[in-house]
Amino acid sequence: LTTIMSKLGEDREEVLTSTLTLSARYYQQGLWKEAGDLLADALAARTRALGEEHPDTLTIRNKLACVYLQQGRWSDAEGLSAGVLEARKRLLGEDHPDTLTNTMTYSTIRSKQGHWKEAEDLYIQVIETRRRLLGEEHPDTLESMDELSCIYLEQGRLKQAESLSIQVMEGRKRLLGEEHPDTLESMAKLGSIYLKQGRWKEAEGLSIAVMETRKRLLGEEHPDTLKSMDKLAAVYFNQGRWKEAEEGESLSIQVTEARKRILGDEHPNTLTAIMNLCTIVSKQGRWKEAEVLAIQVLEGRRRLLGEQHPDTLTAMMTLSSIVAREGNWKEAEGLVIKVLEGRRRLLGEEHPDTLESMEKLATIYSHQERWKEAEDLSIQTLEVRRRLLGEEHPATVESTATLFLIYFNQGKWNEANELAPGVVEKIKNASSQQPLTVGRVLSLIQPQHQRRGRIRNQTGGSYTSLTAQSPPSGSSAE
Repeated sequence: LTTIMSKLGEDREEVLTSTLTLSARYYQQGLWKEAGDLLADALAARTRALGEEHPDTLTIRNKLACVYLQQGRWSDAEGLSAGVLEARKRLLGEDHPDTLTNTMTYSTIRSKQGHWKEAEDLYIQVIETRRRLLGEEHPDTLESMDELSCIYLEQGRLKQAESLSIQVMEGRKRLLGEEHPDTLESMAKLGSIYLKQGRWKEAEGLSIAVMETRKRLLGEEHPDTLKSMDKLAAVYFNQGRWKEAEEGESLSIQVTEARKRILGDEHPNTLTAIMNLCTIVSKQGRWKEAEVLAIQVLEGRRRLLGEQHPDTLTAMMTLSSIVAREGNWKEAEGLVIKVLEGRRRLLGEEHPDTLESMEKLATIYSHQERWKEAEDLSIQTLEVRRRLLGEEHPATVESTATLFLIYFNQGKWNEANELAPGVVEKIKNASSQQPLTVGRVLSLIQPQHQRRGRIRNQTGGSYTSLTAQSPPSGSSAE
């Protein structure tokens, strides 16, 4: 490409075509920086030759926005995408296919920034327009519905995600056939939703069907086949049945080794496979092995994506969870503080990932008996989640359990009882001497919410080893 550019000049059509072709290859390989650099060159050349609002210029700007999205440069992506969207609305109209496609891109960026309501409204707008212009089961209409289901899934709105995902899957089966790639992707998506709902058999059935079909059509080592194997590994492991868990780990190892061989050790998909294997290993309490894998992913993502990319921060958070489990609280604290600061800069104070970081830091402070710092962070997290998500959202309930336990550890029975009426007495009167954990508190708090029929049964918390002693027998639980 450099030779062609030196001979013909940057603005020649042949050079631009080669530049765009090479950038597409880099994009497919996960080489975001290289793809972005080439697209930036192509954008400058197109702008000089054709102007800022020529259709070809706008197309390249949108592609560059997609690269920035992959790099976690969400502000840059938003700026580019918003400019393209405004231009296409003005030049082509609200209902033009290119305008609708750009609206989808912009919606995805806004959802990544945590602006769920805005993203949802935009997706619904696209769906309604495509239904009106193209029909209920046009591929583009189904694609829009599929993207909206992802927004619901990210927010934990599983029933809505499930309903949309079933509609998309059934529509694609009728329109494209049982074995079309888009149909299989819909089946895989629905399997993921079932997995989050704890509907193991349904998740397993869909995951196996997708994997076997992809093996037959695409081969054992096609990226889509490997992705299916990874998903099935997660299904097996989350069932907590050791035979399936062993199969899950074996599948995850196969995926990791195949991706290393085909894509290289530091391709984004390889690093994702290693992280999935790390999760499986850590759930078995094999912390040293998990730590080695988490460090490998973190270092790879730092080199590939940079220190502040969302995926790098996620890997850092995973490592913090592992070293915390090993009792290395100061190291865990340092990692979580870095993540929290990065997410605040990148996502803002009230993004779900920022709030997750705050809650984990509060838990680490609790383990260090730094109660005031833990309490302040936990109160702040709970207040934001109540305001943004509502009292009954699983994340809000988990924050309630975390703060309850912080109060409980300090002997603040009145404050604990205000959060969860009657739970202190239940703990006080329980015959079990097992440690009191976030998970156990959740099990006591959740029936109060479930009776109102507005919350799914979800226990969790990355630091569920946070424990407390039962109150002395003479203590007040009021």
